Amino acid sequence: MNASVLARLRCPVCAARAASSPLTRDGAALRCPAGHSFDVARQGYVNLTTGRTPHVGDTAEMIAAREEFLGAGHYDFVIDALGEAARTAYPGAGLIVDAGAGTGRHLAGVLGTLRAERNGTDGLALDVSKPALRRAARRVPAALADTWAGLPLADGAAGLVLNVFAPRNGAEFRRVLGTGGRLLVVTPEPDHLAELVGALGLLRVDPDKSDKIARSLGGHFTEVAAGTHRRVLALTAAEVAAVVGMGPSAWHAHVGATTAATVTAAVRISTWAPSD
Repeated sequence: MNASVLARLRCPVCAARAASSPLTRDGAALRCPAGHSFDVARQGYVNLTTGRTPHVGDTAEMIAAREEFLGAGHYDFVIDALGEAARTAYPGAGLIVDAGAGTGRHLAGVLGTLRAERNGTDGLALDVSKPALRRAARRVPAALADTWAGLPLADGAAGLVLNVFAPRNGAEFRRVLGTGGRLLVVTPEPDHLAELVGALGLLRVDPDKSDKIARSLGGHFTEVAAGTHRRVLALTAAEVAAVVGMGPSAWHAHVGATTAATVTAAVRISTWAPSD
């Protein structure tokens, strides 16, 4: 983890009583002035939780399926669109923070887009899943953190927060964004993977999802831009199994043998500005 990222972190234990509680490197750990210590895993990510978390995030099997599917390039159109949205939204200073980063592929793509135009852009992947972070840390600086419990970042440390198919904490996103900062949210459209829903008994996308997101961010953010992006994907049986196994249906449905299929991938990317 480089010095620029480290300087924007804060101790999650001291945070309740100190707006600024910096962390410094001390061997194989990070340590705050009060002596709280956080281990750096051998894979490179740092554990910035303050005890047992109520949930552990995506499993190793889900992460392996995601790495396989994303590695085949099927969602590169999402990464490209997110990068273009970031070019417009990023104010030019502050961390690019991916809250619920998974394997770090989306964040790495956005950083690649921004670094092509400017130097010194740094990112941080945050997730509660250790299997995800083991892979994310190969691409970007990464930390174990629970979005619901609060982000281990100083006030105003971020210029851009990414939230891709992940839980949202509007109050925390607002706190960590600096002047001119923006939040980018990626969510599935109602017809996302619709061809597989009936055939395999997958969870349906809530048709009111956009309204629910607006309500969850209300009081903290105002939507200032949005766009929908679609692709028709020709998937092999193995790729169908991977896209099912990497998503929320992996928690709820047992999917047996799959066959090749042509499916629709559809996402909405929205840009949010902090409310006054």
